[in-house]
Amino acid sequence: MKRWLAGSTALLLLSAGVAACDHASPPGAAVGPVAEAPTPPPAGDPPPAGDSLDEPGSAAYRVARSTPREDRYYPDVGEPGFDALHYDLHLSWDPDTRHLEGSAAIAFRATETAQEFQLDLGEPLEVTSVELDGEEVGHRHEGKDLVVEAPVRAGTTHVLTVAYAGSPAPTEAPTMRSDFTTTGWTTTPEGEAWTMQEPYGAFTWYPVNDHPSDKALYSFRISAPEEWVGVANGELRSRAVVDDRTVTEWELDAPASSYLVTIAIGDLTMTEDETASGLPLTYWTPTGDQTSLRRLEFTPEAVAWLEERLGPFPFDSLGSVVVDSASAMETQTMITYGDTAYTLSKNVIVHEIAHHWYGDVVSPTDWRDMWMNEGMALYLAEGVFATERAGGDLDQLMDTWATVERGMRRAAGPPGAYDRRRFGDGNVYYGPALMWHELRKRLGEQRFWSMVRTWPTVHAMDGATRAQFLDWIERETGEELTAFFDAWLEGRRQPRRR
Repeated sequence: MKRWLAGSTALLLLSAGVAACDHASPPGAAVGPVAEAPTPPPAGDPPPAGDSLDEPGSAAYRVARSTPREDRYYPDVGEPGFDALHYDLHLSWDPDTRHLEGSAAIAFRATETAQEFQLDLGEPLEVTSVELDGEEVGHRHEGKDLVVEAPVRAGTTHVLTVAYAGSPAPTEAPTMRSDFTTTGWTTTPEGEAWTMQEPYGAFTWYPVNDHPSDKALYSFRISAPEEWVGVANGELRSRAVVDDRTVTEWELDAPASSYLVTIAIGDLTMTEDETASGLPLTYWTPTGDQTSLRRLEFTPEAVAWLEERLGPFPFDSLGSVVVDSASAMETQTMITYGDTAYTLSKNVIVHEIAHHWYGDVVSPTDWRDMWMNEGMALYLAEGVFATERAGGDLDQLMDTWATVERGMRRAAGPPGAYDRRRFGDGNVYYGPALMWHELRKRLGEQRFWSMVRTWPTVHAMDGATRAQFLDWIERETGEELTAFFDAWLEGRRQPRRR
């Protein structure tokens, strides 16, 4: 997520300095080790012969198996007993009536034996039928909880089909930030629609186990007015006009957490591009918006800069969609950008693409640990990249960040134990970014960049806990870092810097 920019802190991102940078290499130079780190398994490998996505117990779903957890910060969202494997979403949007007609076929694995189970689904959406493995079953829709009145046994796989309809509405966000107060489905005055949903909000438009620990595959079929188009994650498989409506079909064949799923429906034009390494790119911009398109044309350079430091892009394609927002979000393989100069700046483009290594291919399993995503993305984009591009001094920029981070830590808590009412405050960005810079000085260039490059391959297409991440760093570097990490992540005061 790249929404945090408040007050005088905006100046910090422009204060990279004019002196030679001590740690960042000159523009165009490779940073870190020349040795190749392991490459993550490619997204979208076809399932073994004979396997079918129609059979939820098949090996085709093995990549989507997760260990769902109850969140320490937001336990009312998500269901630990439900492991979603694949969502097949059919969505039809009427902008005149603000009406969404939806059908969701969800392949899942029960992780607990229970007489009933539940998913998250927004209260404004009315459920018309629920079937489990083809048989109609009872249900209750209480607030945002969709309770399915049918027994399941731990380890069994099923298909749940839910038909629903209504006018989606965003949900309140647990934040004190001024730039966003709600998350989920957003409808513009013209009837266009888009979604950003961190830490939750996918439930505002489809039934879902809305927690980052549960990753799943996705298929989308979106029906929109003929002059508009529906955009979603993954690759566009078909686009056709059917009965005076544009119907698009999308496949996301790399598992994603629900907060990384997106949809946008509106008057959008697609432009195709690719990186020097052959990664296919698409830009979906409002028709006639040449300014946003020109800004997105920086994407190949941004990917190349990140690949030099982090290794090959971990997915098979990358798209960008521009919507009527003041925010940007690293929605997996289809980044959602607002149509402002800031959200489409080079720093933000690098930031959101960097999340595909830190946040998307490996996701946190608990919202207490969003620092695992944001600290590294900020350090890479607004730290290393920004100073390289400006010919600035990275240490000088870190000194400036440290000055304001102290206040952020006092106001919102340490980054690994933040005030849960202040989701996404600057403390989870700047504190961890400073921590990574201090670790870089402690480890040296070779060991630091080897660690940064290798981690996304260790839990590729999965989630990781804080303990898994930090224990791995200690093993990888050979350093005892418990006190170091505890001070930076849990300390009420900013630790002493080198």
